[in-house]
Amino acid sequence: MSQNYGTKRIVTGASYGVRDWLAQRITAVLMALFTIVLLAQVIFGGPLGYDSWAGIFSSQWMKTLTFVVIIAMLYHVWVGVRDIFMDYIKPVSIRLSLQVFAIVWLVGCAGWAIQVLWRL
Repeated sequence: MSQNYGTKRIVTGASYGVRDWLAQRITAVLMALFTIVLLAQVIFGGPLGYDSWAGIFSSQWMKTLTFVVIIAMLYHVWVGVRDIFMDYIKPVSIRLSLQVFAIVWLVGCAGWAIQVLWRL
């Protein structure tokens, strides 16, 4: 004998949180792997100076890989900041303003990364 208590609630977008959780884990693994590769190049690459740093990032594949990791990091940051804003900033106008500011800031960081990596 089954009884329903309260009203039925239709849950929409139930996979939304799982998708973001998984995306954060994937981007975190990508950033960790990149850090390990970069540390290996620094540790086993000989004396550390400007020339060795410039040499590490001189090849096109390393610039591209670095940019992919930066984009992953910016997405990782966006998911985290958005969740913090959604959890703790209750007035919608303030929350949306902060989210727009965060998006503009992160897009600016991506542009700066392009400028630094490809010396534009």
